[in-house]
Amino acid sequence: MKIQPLGDRVLVEPMKDDEQKKGGIIIPDTAKEKPQKGKVIALGTGRIDDDGKKVPFNVKKNDVVLMPKYGGTEIKIEGKEYQIMREEDILAVID
Repeated sequence: MKIQPLGDRVLVEPMKDDEQKKGGIIIPDTAKEKPQKGKVIALGTGRIDDDGKKVPFNVKKNDVVLMPKYGGTEIKIEGKEYQIMREEDILAVID
C-alpha cells in the first residue's frame, strides 16, 4: 500500500532507539518513551501561501528529523507504525 500525504503533511517512520540495559534492568515497552527521531518517507503536495504560490518543503525524503513526542497522527500500515504530521510540527533535521 502506498500513502501520499496531502498539503503540507509529511509521512515519518519513527526510529527506535537502541535498547540499552544498564545494571541488568529491563524497561518494559509500556514504560518506554516514544521515539523522537524519525525518517521522512513521503512528502505531501506542498503548502500554498497567501499569494497562491507553492512553498517548497524544508525537509526531503530520507531526512532524519526530530519530532515532538506527542505530535502528528499515528497510523499503522502493513504492520509498520508511521506518523503523519504537518511540516511545521517537525522540530529539526538531524545530520
